[in-house]
Amino acid sequence: MTTFAPDSLALNRKLPLWYQVSQSLRASILGRSPEAPLRLPTEDALAAHYGVSVLTMRQALKELETEGLISRHRRRGTFIEPSAQRGAPVRLLGSVDAIVAQQSGMRTELLAQGPTPVPSELAEFFPDLAEVAGFRRLRSDEKTGEPTNHACNYVHPDVAAAIDPADLLRWPMTKVLRDVVGVRIGRITDTVEARLADPETARLLEVPLLSPILHYTGVSYDEDGRAVDVARIHYRGDRFSFTVTLDA
Repeated sequence: MTTFAPDSLALNRKLPLWYQVSQSLRASILGRSPEAPLRLPTEDALAAHYGVSVLTMRQALKELETEGLISRHRRRGTFIEPSAQRGAPVRLLGSVDAIVAQQSGMRTELLAQGPTPVPSELAEFFPDLAEVAGFRRLRSDEKTGEPTNHACNYVHPDVAAAIDPADLLRWPMTKVLRDVVGVRIGRITDTVEARLADPETARLLEVPLLSPILHYTGVSYDEDGRAVDVARIHYRGDRFSFTVTLDA
């Protein structure tokens, strides 16, 4: 029987391996194509794929099973739940794959793309540029069609030239930059704050004007410290939550 093929992962030895593996596999599951097989490879095969021990792989699978993304059956194997979708808040421990997982698994519509002036409030991230490449997308729940978030990405022109817009319909910008374009992301700085929906956001997200929304700003830097992408995402306040865990 054909099995699901998860994406590859470059491990960061400073973070728990089981966590990185679970988030990478989570993103693969949520971003899978409709025709992808539901059966996962064996624990041994997955452990070899990610370069971790079977015990680490088992802990990662347990995390996804608890979340309801997979089900495990003795002697039959491990299967992706057909209705798998994001449920519990993602625990952000510093992994880029956690960001990818948070943004995966939604139906995406590309609203606009092309050169755009650098917004004045983002000038500090692109100090030598007058224009960047802009990408506007609307994400919706695959089952209900209900809008969930509106994303605007401002991407450095040198990087944007290599982006295929079709990839943005399947994957989050972070994954496209890292795994398709080949940007070596050094760090991502996240800010989440509460705001009131302006007329355009309220229209796109189908919420009342001035209703509470979550406003996320994520700045992705390459290994040289250059800002390559600034994401500004408006999430419906009734659909999303963010949890950050700091280990002492």
